[in-house]
Amino acid sequence: MERRSRPVRVAGQTGAPGTRRLSTHERGAPGSSVHARGTPGSSVHARGTPGTRGLSLLMHAAFFLLLGASLTRFLLRHPGEARTPWIIGLSVALAALYVIGPVLGSRPTPRSLLWLGALVAVWMVLVVLAPSFAWCAVPLFYTGLRILPPRAALALVALLTLFVVAAQLRLADGFDPNLILAPPAVAAVATAVFVHMRRQAATQNELIDDLLRTRRELAATERREGTLAERQRLSMEIHDTLAQGLSSQQMLLQAADRTWDTDPATARRHIRTATGIAERNLAEARRFVHDLAPADLAEGGGLDAALHALAARETAQAQGRPTVRCHVEGAPAHALPDRVQSALLRIAQGALANVTEHAGATEAALTLTHLDDRVVLDIADNGHGFTPAAHTGEPGGVRGHGLPAMRARLCQLGGSLTIESAPGEGTVVTAAVPLTDGPSAALTPQDPA
Repeated sequence: MERRSRPVRVAGQTGAPGTRRLSTHERGAPGSSVHARGTPGSSVHARGTPGTRGLSLLMHAAFFLLLGASLTRFLLRHPGEARTPWIIGLSVALAALYVIGPVLGSRPTPRSLLWLGALVAVWMVLVVLAPSFAWCAVPLFYTGLRILPPRAALALVALLTLFVVAAQLRLADGFDPNLILAPPAVAAVATAVFVHMRRQAATQNELIDDLLRTRRELAATERREGTLAERQRLSMEIHDTLAQGLSSQQMLLQAADRTWDTDPATARRHIRTATGIAERNLAEARRFVHDLAPADLAEGGGLDAALHALAARETAQAQGRPTVRCHVEGAPAHALPDRVQSALLRIAQGALANVTEHAGATEAALTLTHLDDRVVLDIADNGHGFTPAAHTGEPGGVRGHGLPAMRARLCQLGGSLTIESAPGEGTVVTAAVPLTDGPSAALTPQDPA
């Protein structure tokens, strides 16, 4: 059969999957980390960062160190005083209360507020009895800032600072400006450091929340796109195999019904042929369940053998169907990728189905050409032909899915589909797939001229 011009690429178009609003499950339920952005520090309460945890451990250690040092100083400088048992008892009580704090958490609950009030009250009594315990106030600054709202925390810091100043003035022999200025300066620095770290922690947690939300949205989008792509692939697989086989069985059984009384031998031959097609469809269906690979390719021998088997099977099916010949030119330098072999075989099956149903042809030819940089499959017939520009789907068909499915397969592989036909001159469908790495070739519209 005479080859006309080289293939001209026909437009192929892929649509981006539609977008939709994420469900509550995909976005994250209210109250999850995605929504925990209402107030600065809310995420910090819910999830501590390494910086805040390290600062907490440091303040805990500093508290017990200062408490122990203050008690030791008092015992060394005031041995045998009547207030000594009270100082020791209050020190033990203060340490015990401080240990309970981490168990209650850092949220301003009634229990934690009651605990904080008792802790501060015991410390104040200790400072009144022994001013050397005043420097335990620095860890208490951190405790109050961590639990209380900002204004209440600042008020507590101011109160503790006043007690520290008063205690230092009691210990001094005379007036010293440093004793008045140093404690407020230390309190201001400690407060500023804590507030800065808490804001940094809140910002970091918001970034983490945004990242987690973005990852969830991306995963949901990829799942939707994967589902749509798999549905499209399955629809093409079913159209090119099971649907075409069922259509052939229907035609054969109708022919057998027409000739059952007049020509029983021909009717039985049609039924046997339909049975063979049913067996082939059953093999394809089982293969879908296994890995959706074409049954002909799964039998071994590659694309060349699969196309020869397809041509022989189409020719032997029944009278009134076109005779199909298969020819392979050249040899591939390397084994064709499985995706390429599967796509070309499916295209050959779909094209031959179109020839049988619509072309009215007596002969068809499959030509597989292995070139250096591409592989080309031609499906030609001597049917009545059609005008390609006037048909966007299958010529004269009712399903209209065959040619778009071919274009979609080739578009995924960066290939091109060309249809050459004219009324009364037959049809040549050419599928070309590049074998070199690179971006997918754009499918440009066919020039009617």
